[in-house]
Amino acid sequence: MIMQILSAALETFPTALLSWTVWKCSACGRAQPEEKKILFYHPNEVEKNEKIRNVGLCEAIVQFTRTFSPTKPAKSLHTQKNRQFFHEPEENFWMVMVVRNPIIEKHKDGKPVYEYQEEELLLFNGTFLRAMEDGGVKVLKERLEKFFHRYLQTLHLQSCDLLDVFCGISFFPLDKMTYLKIQSFINRMEESLNIVKYTAFLYNDQLIWSGLEQDDMRILYKYLTTSLFPRHMEPELAGRDSPIRAEMPGNLQHYGRFLTGPLNLNDPETKCRFPKIFVNTDDTYEELHLIVYKAMSAAVCFMIDASIPPTLEFCRKLDSIVGPQLTVLASDICEQYNINKRISGAEKEPQFKFIYFNHMNLAEKSTIHMRKTPSVSLASVHPDLMKILGDINSDFSRVDEDEEIIVKAMSDYWVVGKKSDQRELYVILNQKNVNLIEVNEEVKKLCATQFNNIFFLD
Repeated sequence: MIMQILSAALETFPTALLSWTVWKCSACGRAQPEEKKILFYHPNEVEKNEKIRNVGLCEAIVQFTRTFSPTKPAKSLHTQKNRQFFHEPEENFWMVMVVRNPIIEKHKDGKPVYEYQEEELLLFNGTFLRAMEDGGVKVLKERLEKFFHRYLQTLHLQSCDLLDVFCGISFFPLDKMTYLKIQSFINRMEESLNIVKYTAFLYNDQLIWSGLEQDDMRILYKYLTTSLFPRHMEPELAGRDSPIRAEMPGNLQHYGRFLTGPLNLNDPETKCRFPKIFVNTDDTYEELHLIVYKAMSAAVCFMIDASIPPTLEFCRKLDSIVGPQLTVLASDICEQYNINKRISGAEKEPQFKFIYFNHMNLAEKSTIHMRKTPSVSLASVHPDLMKILGDINSDFSRVDEDEEIIVKAMSDYWVVGKKSDQRELYVILNQKNVNLIEVNEEVKKLCATQFNNIFFLD
């Protein structure tokens, strides 16, 4: 498939969140007053009758679409001005997000004309039914209010792009020997700290190893990289020649510190409180304490049974055992990474940029993004090109078969999307005077150099 893209605009107004609601469907049983269906509504200052009217409309849309697809009701509704997104996290419980479509202001006959561009909760709170069993609708509403009050402030819709659609995991590239060192470290820690049930290891905000199921690790990774780690940012040290603090008895020196839990291990009155998380194991949700410990650029997550309260003595033991070894391991990873970079040599600016995502292991990789945070997305390509990537992904989501789409964009840019065996690759090339065959050959070269161990169908 090939198409030509042209665009011209004067001024744009980005997408914006209009409302977010959580409600319980009345179809699940006896009739109930309309306002009691609403469990959470943002913004809260909206007049009650308008809340009831909006939720009633959403419920009507859901029930109407069930007549066409009983097992797969509505997921989204597109209108000229808005888009509504429907999600049923549990049976008969619904979340609906309404966003305003981006607006482009153009001028016609000297007058402005506005054109609308149409085209983490369970981790810390468990299930809705679990909350209702704990304390009824009141407790559920309190938990929803507490969670969404903070979560909605982190939504920056104008910065969202294809990586937010994938919500994948960035893996840190490692040689085999260093990976085995990390695996050995995890085994030793789980043996020394025998109450640890699951462990995850990250370096430079990229995942190296996890004992959690993929869906749980995806949510935890999102929380760590977009919420917890940014709150604890500091200049990171690299290499063993840096001065090391000496605080632990027995002259054990290290850079380790807790990101969750006690702030000062030398204070006998310090509180050892860790956040509780819920992970899906077999047919139930398992409640765990989340201990996040960091040394330099390396972070390790230990998860222990929530029924075992971590004591100050346990935290001191963990610090004394994990801190020195994690500090040395972080230095080793940094040293090996720099050696590998020197061996590979200085890379020239390539003529192509790409985004890769694997649906099977959730691995993502991007050379398009210079920096990606919740509030800022610094992409090295034009926003119109990012929009084309989103359009191609939308086309891919409608079909199950492998597919390839090639787009001739503005100027000298070509955009290529390949979907093959649960993997997706998006390539942006900037080359003058090339034809479709030459573009296809360039993409083949990219696959051969960057993904030589991954099979893409031609």
